[in-house]
Amino acid sequence: MCAATLIERNRIMAALTSHEAFCLANATRFVAVRGRTPRDRTRAEFDCLEAAREFAGRHGDGRTMVYGVTALGNSAHLENA
Repeated sequence: MCAATLIERNRIMAALTSHEAFCLANATRFVAVRGRTPRDRTRAEFDCLEAAREFAGRHGDGRTMVYGVTALGNSAHLENA
């Protein structure tokens, strides 16, 4: 896990629901998803929140959904990047 992720997690924790905060605090991976329909949808997995954001930033349109996923498979939408 990236060191910056821990700092970032603490910063945004207050703006999340309890489920989202749980998934962020216990995330083992982050998933970036793009595409409106299943036919057009792409997804990429990352170890760090920053890496998922960097991937999303390449598109520059703020339409990539970033999810936190726990080891047990719980997931929550954290942000659009």
